[in-house]
Amino acid sequence: AGSKLREVFDKISNLLSGKTVYCGNQSASVSQHPQALDFVCYKVAEKFVHQGEEEVAAHHEAAFPIAVVASGIWEAYPRVGDLILATLHRKCPYSVPFYPAFKEGTSMENYQRMLGYQVENSTVDTQDHFLKRMSGMIRLYAAIIQFQWPYGDKQGPHPHGLKYGWRWLAQALNVEPMADVTATVLFDFLEVCGNALMMQYQDQFWKMMVLLQDYYIPRIEEITSSTQKGSLTRLKQFVKTCMEQKTIPLPRGTLPPSFWNS
Repeated sequence: AGSKLREVFDKISNLLSGKTVYCGNQSASVSQHPQALDFVCYKVAEKFVHQGEEEVAAHHEAAFPIAVVASGIWEAYPRVGDLILATLHRKCPYSVPFYPAFKEGTSMENYQRMLGYQVENSTVDTQDHFLKRMSGMIRLYAAIIQFQWPYGDKQGPHPHGLKYGWRWLAQALNVEPMADVTATVLFDFLEVCGNALMMQYQDQFWKMMVLLQDYYIPRIEEITSSTQKGSLTRLKQFVKTCMEQKTIPLPRGTLPPSFWNS
């Protein structure tokens, strides 16, 4: 409910603004230690990204309530927004978008970490778990850039709005694709943010979709093996349907205006 999200926002905002926040029998305030605000800003940003990595990855519709609170905190506390972006880029380089190249002298474990895999005690993420986490973070990012906290005091421009989504899409279509990953993140991003980009950029957006369908998807196909077809098939079908119907549907779970009355 909208009222519940407001409670969550207020509690985080109170903590960041220096007020005493109570949780059970404990209280906390950033005024209690000279470095407390630095620590709290970092942990809040880390928590938002972790929710994308875990909760959104498991339940796609969770992206929207998490994103709208993150957007509001970003607007009110730009420092936290910078840290959200930095944490997101570190954990999911495809949110830049950036595809790290292997450099001589780099260990395979470190390279896998650069790509976003979790590596612990020489045990590496399974491909499915890795893609699921990347998907969750991309979906959270795509939701953040289109939602603005409706109760902001200033209600200025979105601190990281749709123009960044447009830039992400343009840049994503200008880098060499990576098997499995590229098709996954493009599908997730367009399914969450495609409708908003279509409404904002109209003819220019459809030109970008033509480029994706006619030029970029064939490039992904060239590097995709028979065991990696799942994400590519989803992307191709999604783009094909959107091009035929000349529209991109609203994503499931989006927050309508009536949500804020709940």
